[in-house]
Amino acid sequence: MNPSHHMPSAGHAEVRIVAAEPEIARRVAEVLRRCFAATEQRSYPADPDGGTRLHLTLDTTHASEPARSWLLASESTRDDSPQADEL
Repeated sequence: MNPSHHMPSAGHAEVRIVAAEPEIARRVAEVLRRCFAATEQRSYPADPDGGTRLHLTLDTTHASEPARSWLLASESTRDDSPQADEL
């Protein structure tokens, strides 16, 4: 884990959305907000060439039914190994 990153509190997840267009990133964030309670999104430029990066924190303890079902099903198949593109 990168030392500049903090671990979210129990029951929460930090989400970063990167998209070429701000509207696409906002659409994805809106879908997540329909499934989980979330903080206000924070928007940043993705890189000097353009794009948008949105950050938000999801409260997984306050999930809608479809998300709650998915969370319960995913607990037994969880893969903790980091992906190649993760920081």
